[in-house]
Amino acid sequence: MASRPISIIQQRWLDFYDLDSPQRLVYLIRYAPGLPPRPLPNPELKAQRLEWIWLNYLYFTERMDWLADDTLPCLDLLTGTEIFAEAFGCPVHRPPDNNPFALPCVRSAAEAGRLAVPTLDAPPLALVFELADELARRAGPQALFRLVDLQSPMDVAALIWEKSDFYAALLTDPPAVFELVEKVKALQFAFLDEWFCRYGRQCIAHYPEYYMPQGVTLSVDEIGVVSGKLFQQYFLPELQAFSLRYGGLGMHCCANARHQWAHFKQIPNLRLLNLNQPGRALIDAYPYFARFTCQWHYDQSLEPRPPLDWLAELPKDVHLVVDVTAQSKDEALRLADQLGSLA
Repeated sequence: MASRPISIIQQRWLDFYDLDSPQRLVYLIRYAPGLPPRPLPNPELKAQRLEWIWLNYLYFTERMDWLADDTLPCLDLLTGTEIFAEAFGCPVHRPPDNNPFALPCVRSAAEAGRLAVPTLDAPPLALVFELADELARRAGPQALFRLVDLQSPMDVAALIWEKSDFYAALLTDPPAVFELVEKVKALQFAFLDEWFCRYGRQCIAHYPEYYMPQGVTLSVDEIGVVSGKLFQQYFLPELQAFSLRYGGLGMHCCANARHQWAHFKQIPNLRLLNLNQPGRALIDAYPYFARFTCQWHYDQSLEPRPPLDWLAELPKDVHLVVDVTAQSKDEALRLADQLGSLA
């Protein structure tokens, strides 16, 4: 199959997001032999991260010459989940073999109330902009960036504030929770406003890596342990605010949050939903969200079925990202031919 120029791939994604379009499938083939492992997003590895991101961008740009799928090369600045919590003063644990994560820095409503909204000069955020500026200089204004790991304001607040006290405060001290969440949201809005101003509105989602012509993507994982009433009280307003401010929302959730699905449908312009759940939950998700949003899910079952095995069983109105892995160049080409005939 002939290669696809970037403009054609972008148009395929645009058509895909139109739920009335016959373009109901896009597909990504994971095949990148020879790329070194991604360095951990730690400050002391800044130079290694910069060179890995650049090498990754060049590889996928060149791969477009021979492999026709819907992958868009990007400057992959994915971080850990810690950067906004760290900006507020959280200590960070940096395992030798995994992404860093924030530890709480406040343990009461009074302590949370004393936190100030950081500026974009906070070290974890300044480092991200330093890397992005250099990559933009190398690649030029046409290059797409992958967003940093963006947790919802409530999820970030649950990192900042020791969780057992934080969850009790959802019931006993809502004003204190809202005060902290508003501070997190203000920082994230400031960050995203500057990000889109510098690097453009088009981007690749933080997770998984789908194209967003505009809008923002968030992880929303704390919703699995709250009721629907608390979701509507705390989470839904911020998700609506992000979507309305930036012109759309992509959402990742790996929590057991089946009880929140009806509330997801109150989020305006939800472009794509990514659930990480056992296959039995996904069987219900595909038809439930088929006429509401595009979907890209991951099956956590012990023996998940390959996507091409279950594709024919899905409802015909599902708009779906198909994610497959190839072990060789020949297999990647075969998959591109096979999926290209379906999409």
